[in-house]
Amino acid sequence: MADLFDDSAPPGAAEVQRPLADRIRPASLSEVIGQAHVLGPEGPLGAMLAAGSLSSVVFWGPPGVGKTTIARLLADATSRAFVQISAIFTGVQDLRKVFDTARLRLGQGRGTLLFVDEIHRFNKAQQDGFLPYMEDGTILLVGATTENPSFELNAALLSRAQVIILERLSLADLERLAQRAERALERALPLTAPARETLLEMADGDGRALLNLIEQVAAWHTPAPLDPEALAQRLMRRAAKYDKSGDEHYNLISALHKSVRGSDPDAALYWLARMLEGGEDPRFLARRITRMAIEDIGLADPQAQGHCLHAWEVYERLGSPEGELALAQAVIYLALAPKSNAGYVAYKAARAEARRTGSEPPPRHILNAPTRLMKDQGFGAGYAYDHDAEDGFSGQNYFPETMRRPILYQPVERGFERDLKKRLDWFARLRDKRNS
Repeated sequence: MADLFDDSAPPGAAEVQRPLADRIRPASLSEVIGQAHVLGPEGPLGAMLAAGSLSSVVFWGPPGVGKTTIARLLADATSRAFVQISAIFTGVQDLRKVFDTARLRLGQGRGTLLFVDEIHRFNKAQQDGFLPYMEDGTILLVGATTENPSFELNAALLSRAQVIILERLSLADLERLAQRAERALERALPLTAPARETLLEMADGDGRALLNLIEQVAAWHTPAPLDPEALAQRLMRRAAKYDKSGDEHYNLISALHKSVRGSDPDAALYWLARMLEGGEDPRFLARRITRMAIEDIGLADPQAQGHCLHAWEVYERLGSPEGELALAQAVIYLALAPKSNAGYVAYKAARAEARRTGSEPPPRHILNAPTRLMKDQGFGAGYAYDHDAEDGFSGQNYFPETMRRPILYQPVERGFERDLKKRLDWFARLRDKRNS
């Protein structure tokens, strides 16, 4: 169920004046729409309530999926007082009053469920301030955040609260919510079936947004049900949820990268479009697309990097929106290119070897000897000039003399690396032959 139900209607207000969200507020957890994976018998909250041992939790999920509603109903289900604050508007003095009141209430035999909206906006010291009151039972904390708790909340707080992920509402969930709204309004929405589906899609998984849209639609007086085109003329589609510096930024670029790696050009184009529609900087995308060519294609298709750099240059010359097509074409090229991370793996392995043997000198036979003293010390002695060797390959050792020769680059049997593997195997056979 959406995060919908604040006590915003004044006492005694006429039913028709109360917001729709307030009028259809669930009276129990069983009436909540959505989040069955959390509230069901096998879900974390369902199991806690069945065992009678509710602990502090942090709800992590997008807006309008039920965080406030579920917190309020948890307080009812456990006979605790429900207290709601927002980290945006609450200071240290306000928190102290909340804790003092909760302690007095506990002394009178009743617990407090403290719901903290936007809890990630509290700083470290403020978050630490909750700990003693959680530990001595003064409050049961229920936090709510749209940001990843792993990055935004203190480890000490997370160790005392279970993180519960709430999911965006599905179209089926939103349809159930719409039907509940229609029962409260005592009339059907003046929409055709396709227009009704469009309305649900406009909400983008946000129950609160859907109820706001429904209130607008229900107020219209139309001679016939509206079709999707007429609905679109009257309502603006809700902007897609996208935070260029938050979780959605990293979630979507991860989806784009993995779609390219998975050789799915359609999915890759979709995630590219999602980011562009959300207002992402195309230069960031150009940089990350080039990184994909280096990391996941490498020498399996040496042209991939150049293709990405050229697309980046085209974008710089044309700008948006024309230059974005060049980035889209680069994404298609990468998705369909042969894949290999052999170069990337070899590079990381080489760095690890360099850290492990970072003080070992090169073998003396490949050191230059510009002075007589260095020649007398054996610098350069025994060096075999490869161009003078049979097949242009001497097979000499180029690693430190005390270091066992590692195998770092292992090309795959795909794309151009298939040819590189043949060359590598040929050199390995020659090296074994000439060093035997």
